[in-house]
Amino acid sequence: MDNRRLFIAFLLSLTVLLVWYWLFPPKPAEPPVELPAREASAPAPGPGSAAVPGTTGSDTAGAETAPGAAAAPREQVMAAAEERVTLAAGGRSAVFSNKGAQLVSFTVPEQAGRERGTLELVRNRSGLPYPYGVVGGADLRPLPLNEALFSVSRGADGRSVLFRYSGPAGVAEKSFAFNAQGFLESKVKLGGGGRWGLVLGPGIRNPTQKELDNQFERRTTVYKVGDEVTIVDPAKEAEKLEIPGRTLRWVGVEDNYFLAAAVPEPGTLARAVLQPVLAMPGEDGDRFIPVPPKDEISDEQKDLRRELLVVLEPAGDELALQSYWGSKQYQLLKTLPYGLEETVNLGMFKILVLPLLAGLHWIHDTLVPNYGWAIIIMTIFIKLLILPLTHKSTVSMRKMQELNPKIQAVRDRYRTKLRDKQGRPNIEMQKKMNDEVMAMYREQGVNPAGGCIPLLLQMPILYAFYALLSTAVELRGAPWTLWITDLSAQDPYYVLPIVMGLTQFVQVRLAPQAGDPMQRRIFQLMPIFMTFLFLRFPSGLVLYWLPNNVLTIVQQAIYNHLQKKKG
Repeated sequence: MDNRRLFIAFLLSLTVLLVWYWLFPPKPAEPPVELPAREASAPAPGPGSAAVPGTTGSDTAGAETAPGAAAAPREQVMAAAEERVTLAAGGRSAVFSNKGAQLVSFTVPEQAGRERGTLELVRNRSGLPYPYGVVGGADLRPLPLNEALFSVSRGADGRSVLFRYSGPAGVAEKSFAFNAQGFLESKVKLGGGGRWGLVLGPGIRNPTQKELDNQFERRTTVYKVGDEVTIVDPAKEAEKLEIPGRTLRWVGVEDNYFLAAAVPEPGTLARAVLQPVLAMPGEDGDRFIPVPPKDEISDEQKDLRRELLVVLEPAGDELALQSYWGSKQYQLLKTLPYGLEETVNLGMFKILVLPLLAGLHWIHDTLVPNYGWAIIIMTIFIKLLILPLTHKSTVSMRKMQELNPKIQAVRDRYRTKLRDKQGRPNIEMQKKMNDEVMAMYREQGVNPAGGCIPLLLQMPILYAFYALLSTAVELRGAPWTLWITDLSAQDPYYVLPIVMGLTQFVQVRLAPQAGDPMQRRIFQLMPIFMTFLFLRFPSGLVLYWLPNNVLTIVQQAIYNHLQKKKG
């Protein structure tokens, strides 16, 4: 086997592994086929209602009865003024407005186990119903009920509330309660028939501009049909999707670390509608408009952020849901029903990510209450674990270094015979040269690919650390020391990546100089390649690779010292 070709093939494979999963994450499963729209419609929005994503108002023409409307309600039930109702449970706080009986705020602890305040999960908005608001018809226009003032009946325990309304805007009843597992249970019933739906999303949290600019942060919609989980990227969607309710287990809006998911009670959901919208920033929150057709979208609209409005349509006049609002802590979600832990995207090396996460938790809770130092301790442990293999690889590279003059002599002897007089490759001579070189390797017990083994072992661990830092909410905002205040974000001053690149260079210089000149030049370029690759990676990932390099340098220095004493 030609050593140069082997190493070049390995380097190309390494580059593809890193770049491909960085720029092109695995494609989610194809969404289900859109179902035909049910024949029903809603009237034009009442006063104070704004148009939302969907088709034109002509779709509602000729409607006789709007969802929630009642021709002659026997008694009027409503409130005299707007008020807020707060439900609290387990550190979570849900705030409802009786205007439309909508969720206007849901706060959770910003970081589990740390006193860092609370985080708002409900996206600010303008001209669009808040979560648990109602829309009607195939065009998903807001119903007048969103402007109605519901009467309020609070539960004695502060964990439940009942909203009722009967008046000119229609007839509706909404109840909300926290259950023992922390799910927000909701039941919504509208009178009058017709097609209507409950709003979830668009989006979760109010991301900062820095978060919006971060290419590693994802804001998607996720749902589970049967045993298959599908992730829908709003940036890649332009058409409305409909998911049959009979097979849908749950649907939610998410980012890397937080989730708002709705689990429909069996038999109550007809379909879930995912409507792509454009987010136009405003003073009072984002204003959402439908994504125009490709041939009509303007250049300014192409630059706008895309989100997905999720609408849950009932199979009858009542919809019952259990909703989870909170962080995507894998172990926490795993203790809950419905399999929501599958929303935590651990990647292809999940089998490594979970032990690493458990190990970091143990080190953090037992040895040192700092995830940065926990990563360094974990790195030392991993280095010791794979030491027997790296030792064997180093010994093999030393033997190759001693064989280099003999191998080069064989190549020089065949150099003039590798091509014929016409300049065409002489396959037979190339085979003879390779066979002679391989015979020398076998005689000395040398593996020509031995030098690649340490890197091959480290790459899955490196990717597992990347997946961990990109999804483990425990490490979101976790500081290390000095200027590193968030291990899940890049180093703002690029100090760690540059120091890491320097240590990589020293490591290459100290390593045995095996292989031909081309191979050595490729090795010398690796520090530059790795430095640029790590510049925008989470600082926690660099913090793993940097001490790994330092430990390798110490290991190589010891080998070099022993080699000199032996010589």
